[in-house]
Amino acid sequence: MSSMTTTIVQLAYLAASLLFILGLAAMNRTETARRGVRLAEAGMLLAVVGTLLHHDIVEYQWIAIAVVIGAAIGTAMALYIPTVKMPERIALSHAFGGLAVALVGVAELLRHGAALDELALTAVGLEVFLGAITFTGSLVAFGKLQGMLPGRPIVWPLQTAGNLLGVVAAAALIAWLVAAPASSPPPAVTIGLVVLALGAILGVTLVVPVGGADMPVVICLLNAYAGLAASATGFALGNNVLIICGALDGGSGVILGVMMSRAMNRSFRDVLFGASKAGAAAPTKAQTSTSLAAAAAVATLDDAADVLRGASSVIIVPGYGMAVSQAQHAVRDLAAALAANGATVRYAIHPVAGRMPGHMNVLLAEANVPYDQLHDLDDINDDFEATDVALVIGANDVVNPAARTSPSSPIYGMPVLAVEKARATIVFKRSFDPGFAGVENELFTLPSTMMVLGDAKKSLAGLVGQLRGADEARKAA
Repeated sequence: MSSMTTTIVQLAYLAASLLFILGLAAMNRTETARRGVRLAEAGMLLAVVGTLLHHDIVEYQWIAIAVVIGAAIGTAMALYIPTVKMPERIALSHAFGGLAVALVGVAELLRHGAALDELALTAVGLEVFLGAITFTGSLVAFGKLQGMLPGRPIVWPLQTAGNLLGVVAAAALIAWLVAAPASSPPPAVTIGLVVLALGAILGVTLVVPVGGADMPVVICLLNAYAGLAASATGFALGNNVLIICGALDGGSGVILGVMMSRAMNRSFRDVLFGASKAGAAAPTKAQTSTSLAAAAAVATLDDAADVLRGASSVIIVPGYGMAVSQAQHAVRDLAAALAANGATVRYAIHPVAGRMPGHMNVLLAEANVPYDQLHDLDDINDDFEATDVALVIGANDVVNPAARTSPSSPIYGMPVLAVEKARATIVFKRSFDPGFAGVENELFTLPSTMMVLGDAKKSLAGLVGQLRGADEARKAA
């Protein structure tokens, strides 16, 4: 590769790295998130172009075939996996990314083996190990989110000790890979394959014991593993942009995981090592539905419309049920109808509403809900007490008062939205089934709460029609 080409490649990598950093900074604010995504996309394009000019590439036909296959898979995922399934889509993307870096590590061992220097061997060992964990762990997370695997924690004796032992064994194998002479058996590739298998097993055993309620933290951790694996790949290949990009991805994933753990009052260490504390047996869905149906006040759309017509302040709390019914546009229409009736409307966003951080923000942004109407838990929680109506759309665990009042509850201590402090609470929900944590929600039986059962999208559309009809009738009179 000529000096001119080398300079162009390094400049492309430098520009890509700067764009990644600027993009990540812009994504920190809702108002600039779109710009951040575009900056990151431009950075990725520059990184790919720079890599395609690299001297290690002799023939491009296999790369072209891989690009076509990857583009077809990515396009299909974008077109056919809806936004409401974004957590599942991200879990699959993490799986593909983890598999890619693990295979790159194995390929480096096949090509160069123990001839690699100590730094490169360490990096290769880490990328194979972390990539394998990311691959199988992400597939398990996808299965739990999709309902293909049980959402409850699956535990067994000495699971935490076993996971710790697996991590120690992997570290010992990587140390052996680095320290062993090039000519000594077993060859480096054999050790690498054992590390690969151990990482794949740990990916399963670390994620299976984690309950569905903690899945947002797991997704953040898998994101961190994928980033750290990519950074290790950069060290192995001498690629600066992979080192920087992977470090940004891994560091942000760890920070976000810690923040999510605090938001859910969970031990980050327990989630990290797949630890799960057994608690009292939760009631079955049938038992929960029966007991709640007997005690809750089930209302009609007419009842809800009557309450909302007299409201001057409304806080809307979206949850996963809104995503499932794809009701974000109907929520926006309802907010517009309430605003036309003179009400002040805001949205309360819990950090872990949905299945991953930012899930509700993305859906509401898709429906063109103004950014300044979205408020985090800490910013709006004290305002419920002075609010006429709290309108809960498919949220469950994040509005459960048991997190504050019931020490025996599995979610006790988790910060939740204090919707029960509003003068009235209207809950739109498909049924009385518990949320992802499998915990009965005492909010549904409070005297100030009315339940409107059914598909949220259809119910909200009917409610909007009633409010707009009343508004037009009032104007005509």
